[in-house]
Amino acid sequence: MLLSLTARRRFSDLTEQEIIALAISNEEDDARIYRTFAEKLRAQYPASAAVFDGMAEEEDAHRQRLIALHRIRWGDVIPLIRREHVAGHYHHRPVWLTENLSLDAIRAEAHQMEQTAGDFYTRAAMRTQDAATRKLLGDLAAAEAGHDERASALEAEHLSKDARETEEKTQQRQFILTWVQPGLAGLMDGSVSTLAPIFATAFATQNSHTTLLVGLAAAVGAGISMGFTEAAHDDGVISGRGSPIKRGIASGVMTALGGLGHALPYFIPDFWIATTIAAIVVFIELWAIAWIQNRFMKTPIPRAIVQVVIGGALVFAAGVLIGGG
Repeated sequence: MLLSLTARRRFSDLTEQEIIALAISNEEDDARIYRTFAEKLRAQYPASAAVFDGMAEEEDAHRQRLIALHRIRWGDVIPLIRREHVAGHYHHRPVWLTENLSLDAIRAEAHQMEQTAGDFYTRAAMRTQDAATRKLLGDLAAAEAGHDERASALEAEHLSKDARETEEKTQQRQFILTWVQPGLAGLMDGSVSTLAPIFATAFATQNSHTTLLVGLAAAVGAGISMGFTEAAHDDGVISGRGSPIKRGIASGVMTALGGLGHALPYFIPDFWIATTIAAIVVFIELWAIAWIQNRFMKTPIPRAIVQVVIGGALVFAAGVLIGGG
């Protein structure tokens, strides 16, 4: 690692030829990134994929202009120099880390790429004395700064009103499949399945500390179990439900929170006060689940009430009866 750092060149030490070679390398990398974005989006967001195809073609055009300049000034042999060879030079997120980005996040990433590229050309133009080279670098800085307008033009060309509405619906559906659905399943499981053991323990022992320990164990154990189960049972490739890691996190965290909600009141030493607060929390949890079902899953409120509120109340009653007996 230290060898890698010491082997880097400072931008201020680069020759004009090396600056142009670095610019060529940057344009090649950016074009590849845009094409990677396009391929990722093509199946679900074909119109946005076409926009990124157009942006990749723009980067190819920039690269060709830079190569033509290099041939005129220095010949056909272009020095091998890349971003990672220059200390303090800007770096983009590795492409493999962008695979699970949402459409909006990809657009934001592209906007950041254009900004950093524009800054690079502005700095590069200040380092060169050749008039033609300085003009080209200045033109490219202006082109990168104007890519937002170009992207808007490409969106106007490829993203019709119907296409945009379709992509927004697809994005909303993907958000529900990746985050809301597994999170809701986890919240339901954590809130409802832990009711019986927690309240059975509470009424059997009438001891806040013991009930708290059982509640914490039940909530954390259920969260770990649900998280791993969600992540392992479906990789999302065929079902289209998105990243298994994201779904596992959503399911596991919400399961644990659902159980912790009515376990944490037992930090209160007074058993009856803790139990009263826990019962109120359960009531709020169940109605929150019913609201989420209605809001995101379009489940009618009466049906959600029967599925969640009444079902949860029955589990709660079972725990009380078992513990009291």
